[in-house]
Amino acid sequence: MPGSLFLIELGVAVLVLAALARVAARLGFSPIPLYLLAGLALGEGGVVPLVTAEGFIGAGAEIGLILLLFSLGLEYSARELVDALRTTTSAGAADLLLNFTPGLLAGLVLGWGPVPAVLLGGVTYISSSGVIARTLQDLGWMGNRETPTVLAILVIEDLAMAGFLPLATVLLVGGSAVRVGVSVVVALALVVAVLALAARFGPALSRAVFSRSDEALLLGILAVLLLTAGATEALNVSAAVGAFLAGIAFSGPAADRARFLLVPLRDVFAGVFFLFFGFEIDPATIPRSLGPALGLAAAGVASKVATGWVAARRVGVGSRGRLRAGAALVARGEFSIVIAGLAVAAGAEPELGPLAATYVLLLAVVGPVTTRLVEHRFPARPSATP
Repeated sequence: MPGSLFLIELGVAVLVLAALARVAARLGFSPIPLYLLAGLALGEGGVVPLVTAEGFIGAGAEIGLILLLFSLGLEYSARELVDALRTTTSAGAADLLLNFTPGLLAGLVLGWGPVPAVLLGGVTYISSSGVIARTLQDLGWMGNRETPTVLAILVIEDLAMAGFLPLATVLLVGGSAVRVGVSVVVALALVVAVLALAARFGPALSRAVFSRSDEALLLGILAVLLLTAGATEALNVSAAVGAFLAGIAFSGPAADRARFLLVPLRDVFAGVFFLFFGFEIDPATIPRSLGPALGLAAAGVASKVATGWVAARRVGVGSRGRLRAGAALVARGEFSIVIAGLAVAAGAEPELGPLAATYVLLLAVVGPVTTRLVEHRFPARPSATP
């Protein structure tokens, strides 16, 4: 049975998350940076380290990651992913070139090996779908001409992560070039196969799981989610990828109901995930990461604004809409932390975790602030041409 200290520490952690969520809601930005700061304060080397409950929080963090990626997958269908690839391939390529390159070059300049440098490229490349979607809704930008382009870029990035995360896992494990190549091919083949099966049998799966009983539906969805995540993990593909693909497989009433039922559960465990990542970082390493993180953050703002500008211009959006599209893409968050978490767990590069944490802390705040500044300077007018 859990001891009193375990329950007290767990209660403290949950109370801190609750307070920070309230502060973030009042200030109007994502709670992710606050959760990361709380993890730094409550982890080893922090102000009030939690020792007894750390194991349980670690398990909760893994569940949080799975729920986070599953919820993201629910936002897309296999058909939407294919259509996004067809219509915005050039914008997606520009996004990759402009945003992956700064992280890759920074890692090499810092003297890291090629694998940590590639992972840092992934950290700087991927925008935060969760933060950006929330910001678009808060500002009333969903009806803007540039918004479909922003969402299409996010879809391509999320799909790219379905391939990148298995690659990162294989590279971290290491081995001969042949073994790495075979593992990557297997992982990508699995992703393609699941997408094909989701397009073909997703509606049937959704009908089989759907129930008018919330309890039965939630348990059925969680069973499919955990089994898929566990199966992909057993095949040396990230459980996060399995969760994302499982979300894509659901459609129709089952997906709509799943979004409603899972939001509270996802938010709780996602907060635990970001908290636990902060646990893994020694606060003493943050100051020496601040300089590189500031440089990368400045480059990240410029590169994402350029991405949005170019992508929106290609579909005929005016200069104000292009600027709004670029500002909307600035925020980094969940996937950047997922990538850094893989590196931290594998011990790939001691500096990668602190640098990624500081980088996300900066841009998870700067992104929403930038969009609000742009909205103040160039108010959106959905009924008019931007």
